[in-house]
Amino acid sequence: MRKHLLNRSVSFVLPCIAAAVALLSVPGTLRADELGAFGEHSPAEHLVLIDRGGVLYDKWYGVLGTKPPKETHPAYPKAAKQKGASTWRCKECHGWDYKGARGAYSKGSHYTGIVGIRNMTHAPIGATISILKSKTHGFGGLIPEKDLEALAHFVAHGQIDTDNYVDRATKKVRGDPARGERIYQTTCARCHGSDGKQMNFNTPEDPEYIGTVASENPWETLHKIRMGQPGVPMISMLAFDIQDHLAILAYAQTLPQK
Repeated sequence: MRKHLLNRSVSFVLPCIAAAVALLSVPGTLRADELGAFGEHSPAEHLVLIDRGGVLYDKWYGVLGTKPPKETHPAYPKAAKQKGASTWRCKECHGWDYKGARGAYSKGSHYTGIVGIRNMTHAPIGATISILKSKTHGFGGLIPEKDLEALAHFVAHGQIDTDNYVDRATKKVRGDPARGERIYQTTCARCHGSDGKQMNFNTPEDPEYIGTVASENPWETLHKIRMGQPGVPMISMLAFDIQDHLAILAYAQTLPQK
């Protein structure tokens, strides 16, 4: 199976391209409203494009290994609370749930008043690339053309309506934690630990584990389960069923938060 793995330095790794192709033939495994048409790309190539676009959406400069602009993005609202490099991340304005000001970022420290990208589902790739390169977004010259294409594929075919899966009021995910435990303990635990505390994303005094993030920001966690983490060898679960993603998230919400 190793010959099917992609070099992460070229495009973000999927667990196994052969598995992706096999899963595409299973009815109900990959929903058409999530992944769209394949067009000129093979099913596996399409998944790779969406996956890379997903991590670019998260933190494009982390994926590319480049330094982001130091100044705050010119289109970032002056009244909003973030500053500097983070304002150049797509997720900072459009949200982890892709709904922008109408979603989880409708209030709080990440509120900008900017709309999400849900209306761009199935949008033409060329049209989205033009928007990304426009004066408003300003990514032309910062992000290579092939990666703008990948980002456009994610916008068109990789985003999901998270309100179908996560209760916005309680932040609880509609998934099967027992199913998630089986997947987590045989896959995710190798890096995160069986109790989710092997990786601390914050400080020893104020720890932040996978259980913390899953409970406090399930939309971010779901995005990373599906797409991976920029700049590190975290696998993408995009080739697997959405119910697997939700199950992992549901189980992660049972793990220790402190």
